Amino acid sequence: MVSNGWLTSFVLMLVCLASCSKKTTPEVKLPEVIKQNGLIKIRLLPPREGNPRNSEGDFIQLNDGRIMFIYSHYYAGEGHDNDPAHLMARFSSDGGLTWTSDDVRVVENEGRMNVMSVSLLRLTNGKIALFYLRKNSVEDDRPILRLSTDEAQSWSEPIEIIADEEIGYYVVNNDRVIQLQGGRLIIPMALHNTPVWKETSAYGHVLCYLSDDSGKTWRRSQTVLTTAKNSEGNRVQMQEPGVIELNDERLMMFIRTDAGSQYLSYSSDQGENWKLPIPSQIKSPRSPASIKRIPKTGDLMLVWNNNYEPSHEGSGNRTPFNVAISRDEGKTWQQRKVLESDTKGWYCYTAIEFVGDRVLLGHCAGNQSTNGLALTQITLFDVDWLYH
Repeated sequence: MVSNGWLTSFVLMLVCLASCSKKTTPEVKLPEVIKQNGLIKIRLLPPREGNPRNSEGDFIQLNDGRIMFIYSHYYAGEGHDNDPAHLMARFSSDGGLTWTSDDVRVVENEGRMNVMSVSLLRLTNGKIALFYLRKNSVEDDRPILRLSTDEAQSWSEPIEIIADEEIGYYVVNNDRVIQLQGGRLIIPMALHNTPVWKETSAYGHVLCYLSDDSGKTWRRSQTVLTTAKNSEGNRVQMQEPGVIELNDERLMMFIRTDAGSQYLSYSSDQGENWKLPIPSQIKSPRSPASIKRIPKTGDLMLVWNNNYEPSHEGSGNRTPFNVAISRDEGKTWQQRKVLESDTKGWYCYTAIEFVGDRVLLGHCAGNQSTNGLALTQITLFDVDWLYH
């Protein structure tokens, strides 16, 4: 026979265990969601203890209907460009409105510094291509390719795009690699240092690497753009190029500069040769732009910081955050709208994905006073919103 005292003690112990278990269960904090003026803003990846920065990711739509977003997850240091990072993934099953809360590790930090700056592509052969930078030093930062044949469940061994003979510090932004209608893969990049130079330069040498066999082999473009001039005849800093294929089969390259606008260069032979860069109508601080073609309308869409007044305090800041469309293949831009206007915000390194009639942007949305690159935000809006 069990005594009442023993039974009472046993019940109290169970209650205590349940209470203690409940208290120690980590709370899953949902991301902040802001809805305003036709926009949905999900502050998906804020920095936290042991994770000072989350940035420069890209989207891919999987065959099961999910969207995967792979990004640079910094796990030590202060979140500077050379601090340790590996590649992590989050998933959405509802077109980008909600996302998984757990990170899935995709690529370990296989560089002596980090791995960062993701581009994802669905190749014409059905494979998924994952491009990223493997950063070993300020003289060795080169793009790497991995392929998946099972919808990102596993990845191939890394394919080195740039040989040791051409070692250097190459900058490739996230969501920059494209595949032309004819099948050629193009990686636009800027070279900022080599073991011969022995010093990193802000004046990048702009070039492309090309592949005509779905990424098996690569070669450098014939043209390397080393010089562009502003209206006063001074040399312009060129950095962080991107490329878009035009309807007449030419390629348009858009290049970040310190001259108050994005500069443009054109190729008529699928990226082998490029014309001298010239200033565009895209007013811009020293910040990258992103351009994609809207599947629903065929127009081009531009995302950038519409800001440059040399005499204005803050003209170099990456705010406001804007979007516009072009109906004439990038000659002019209309329907300019503001996505973010916080004067202390820092909006850049944008990935663009079209999901049905919806646009998804994955971009940095930090604060100038701390680390503007620390936080990744997902911004959603309907394509029709651009035209009203």
